[in-house]
Amino acid sequence: MQENYLPQDIEPTVQAQWADNNAFAANDNSDKPKYYCLSMFPYPSGKLHMGHVRNYTIGDVLARFKKMQGFNVLQPMGWDAFGLPAENAAMKNNVPPAAWTYSNIAYMKKQLQSLGLAIDWQREVTTCKPDYYRWEQWLFTRLFQKGIIYKKSGIVNWDPVDNTVLANEQVIDGKGWRSGAVVEKREIPMYYFKITAYADQLLTDLDQLDGWPEQVKTMQRNWIGKSFGADIIFDYDQDSIGQAGQLKVYSTRPDTLMGATYVAVAAEHPLATLAAEKNPALQDFIAECKAGSVAEADMATMEKKGVATGFYVTHPLTGDKLPVWIANYVLWGYGEGAVMAVPAHDERDFEFAHKYQLTIKQVYQSTTGAEFNVDTWQDWYANKDDSIRSINNGKYDGLSFTAAFDAIVADLEATQHGTRKTQFRLRDWGISRQRYWGCPIPIIHCPSCGDVPVPDHQLPVVLPEDVVPDGGASPLKRLPEFYQTTCPSCGGAATRETDTMDTFVESSWYYARYASPQCETGMVDPQAANTWLPVDQYIGGIEHAILHLLYARFFHKLMRDEGLVQGDEPFKRLLTQGMVLADTYYREMPDGKKDWFNPADVALEKDDKGRAINAILTTDNQPVLIGGMEKMSKSKNNGVDPQALIDQYGADTARLFMMFASPPDQSLEWSDAGVEGAHRFLKRLWRSVYLHQQKGFIPALDVANLDNNSRDLRRKTHETIGKTTDDIARRFTFNTAIAAIMELLNSVQKLDAKEGQALAVEREALEAAILILSPIVPHIAEKLWQSLGHSDIVNAAWPMVDQNALTRSSIELMIQVNGKLRGKIEVAVDADNATVEQLALAKPEIQRFLETPPKKVIVVKGKLVNIVV
Repeated sequence: MQENYLPQDIEPTVQAQWADNNAFAANDNSDKPKYYCLSMFPYPSGKLHMGHVRNYTIGDVLARFKKMQGFNVLQPMGWDAFGLPAENAAMKNNVPPAAWTYSNIAYMKKQLQSLGLAIDWQREVTTCKPDYYRWEQWLFTRLFQKGIIYKKSGIVNWDPVDNTVLANEQVIDGKGWRSGAVVEKREIPMYYFKITAYADQLLTDLDQLDGWPEQVKTMQRNWIGKSFGADIIFDYDQDSIGQAGQLKVYSTRPDTLMGATYVAVAAEHPLATLAAEKNPALQDFIAECKAGSVAEADMATMEKKGVATGFYVTHPLTGDKLPVWIANYVLWGYGEGAVMAVPAHDERDFEFAHKYQLTIKQVYQSTTGAEFNVDTWQDWYANKDDSIRSINNGKYDGLSFTAAFDAIVADLEATQHGTRKTQFRLRDWGISRQRYWGCPIPIIHCPSCGDVPVPDHQLPVVLPEDVVPDGGASPLKRLPEFYQTTCPSCGGAATRETDTMDTFVESSWYYARYASPQCETGMVDPQAANTWLPVDQYIGGIEHAILHLLYARFFHKLMRDEGLVQGDEPFKRLLTQGMVLADTYYREMPDGKKDWFNPADVALEKDDKGRAINAILTTDNQPVLIGGMEKMSKSKNNGVDPQALIDQYGADTARLFMMFASPPDQSLEWSDAGVEGAHRFLKRLWRSVYLHQQKGFIPALDVANLDNNSRDLRRKTHETIGKTTDDIARRFTFNTAIAAIMELLNSVQKLDAKEGQALAVEREALEAAILILSPIVPHIAEKLWQSLGHSDIVNAAWPMVDQNALTRSSIELMIQVNGKLRGKIEVAVDADNATVEQLALAKPEIQRFLETPPKKVIVVKGKLVNIVV
């Protein structure tokens, strides 16, 4: 082998070898147990970032580890290729989104391959290709016929910059998740997935997911939001409204009904429309409300505003008249678009009532002695347990929460003014998008037949790929050759739907397509799906806890009900990797904004303890401000180019640093020094094997003929095998596994074997280190393994612990005098206490503390000797 470690020579050669041997192809017919390891596929934005590198390295380490343990491993890769960024880039560069996307895919694929990932590239999928989205359209038509997909007009989040609808989950702080524009409300016809029909299953099946982080499961439970309450009916006050009718609200607190002092309706509610007919002030307020977000998360933080309508409704139990308000915190489409307001026991209503000086009526008191203050909200006001008792409630006085709930609902049901009801916070998923670069919705609009699904033999509805968007309405609306067609039912002239699907649809089932990506007879091949699903280990960011993971779980149940897959859940285990953080540097601009500079362009002045005290921009030698560690991002200009890192140090250094710097579920702080340290370790590993090879003939290992030092190294080797196996297989603490290998290498160098069995033990230790490191740094491991006379390491087995090697003939004990460590002693494992005591007292470094005979000697077997003087 060559003397120096040269990753730029090694890595391309090893990657070519793997490609020639098709080393990572998964076998659909293997007798081995299967292991499906999947990292969330990337959007082809142009090039990889460090978050990608970390995500895919974690998955690759696990996939390679499982392969070495004897599993039939599937690790595929594909591209989440539809989406608005491609349209924006196409307009900027005056090229079709398809051309931009396919070019990016080609470049990013080379980058992934340069990382040495053990991917079965024969299973690659690209969601913008017709052979993929054809089956998405096929499922759409079936679900449409079943009513699981339906069309209706509804109030939606409208992004005025991207000119498209956003799901509630895509609205962040009232703004579009991609554009950052303030979201508006609009009413348009939309196609919806009836995800609410699966709400109970999505909730209860979370209990099956023992391998998911509790944080993610809690986020999904809260989003699904199962609640128990009642529908409550308020009759219209005909004198004020001018007509008969009823207002229905859903409340999780019917027990507080006697404390209701007003009702509030959404701006789109029929009562609001009626009240505003001759009231310009109300019309203006309704218009303001409609311009706001429809995301429930925004309701909690926004300023609560309202206007009285002059209408009243009748309290169903007391007959009192309650004023009707229009309020911006009430959402149309959530429940009945109306709420029963109980200011004394709901914090939002409390805030609203104080702002508009409305009545606050207390109907619960604390059983712990806490006083009610009408001017200050306290958390106990909203309690639902035995810490409260009903007051000011007439016949319900003295009742607990549960008793009051049951009694009031029973009385409402008796008068047909209410009924017990279970409800979910989850809302149906609107998937229509008014943009071009997405999967066409397979519906034909016929003047005679209505909305007609595209027949199977006409699928896929192919999206034209030679279109350059101009930023206006979807180009599909201006392409007669696309939208003009004939009705498949009556043969008359008809038009195609020009909306496309939310791109989260494509990412909701790709994991299943990997099982049979070339299947031309169905969405998935049921036999292949049964072989590989569910995914054994899924890896991705916590930011997908609701958006993607909930939709994928929903889609799996849809496919299950179509007979395409088995089981209830798509992902058995989930690992949410932490973010990659890096230093930030900036200057304050005159307009108050910050101009961010990349760390590669900044030089640091440090104090004698290595702490940065000044930062200088190298291009102008002027100071910049230190902004601290933040997530690598374009906005902060603190990203590190993975390709530059690979070009300089090699992929193995990048992989080693990523796995060593932090446990995978925690944030990783980027460190140039850490990268250099990882590279030095790989050079030391290479050097150790090189020097070992220079020692000539290595005898076969004879465990019966070892000296103490060789026996110690062999024990260290097998202890390391046991520890690293547990670290990787059970705990995913790759960093501690790497640290254990570093310790083992130190022990190898300390032994400094010259001849005989010491060389054999050294060989065993180095081979174990290479095998254990191979999932993490596969290129150098492959070369070193072959240099030691073995065939491909990708087909090697994980090392096994030899229990006999762990047996110790002697142990080291600490010696304390009056509780302070004063020395060490090595004794036979089976030495009795008297022998241990005698040897400890005889140590010269101990005798100097024994001016008088010790009062007591305590031997803690296997650990220490404590001498009391």
